[in-house]
Amino acid sequence: VQLQASGGGLVQPGGSLRLSCAASGSIFRLNTWNWFRQAPGKQRELVATLTSGGATDYSGSVKGRATISTDNAKNTMYLQMSSLKPEDAAVYFCNAHIETTRRDRYGKYYWGNGTLVTVSS
Repeated sequence: VQLQASGGGLVQPGGSLRLSCAASGSIFRLNTWNWFRQAPGKQRELVATLTSGGATDYSGSVKGRATISTDNAKNTMYLQMSSLKPEDAAVYFCNAHIETTRRDRYGKYYWGNGTLVTVSS
């Protein structure tokens, strides 16, 4: 299983961007999707979660400015962010709980590569 994140870049304060995370490989069931971010010198922070049931949760730092969604047909997750602030600058990582086969009762969490978001004028 591989997760490939993309969509980062340089954005001006107040701007928007959409991050993507595509899962590939042996995937029987994809359960929870997560976006984390890590700014220089700071701990990795959970930003958004989407469960297979459709429940979402956001950190207080992005609530109201971020939307997590999926395209299940493409095994792809998105994070749409708006009104970006300099403090949103970080490397964003995607994470997903995946069962690889029908016998994989418990599954495991997989990490994607990071995609860098820079917020600056």
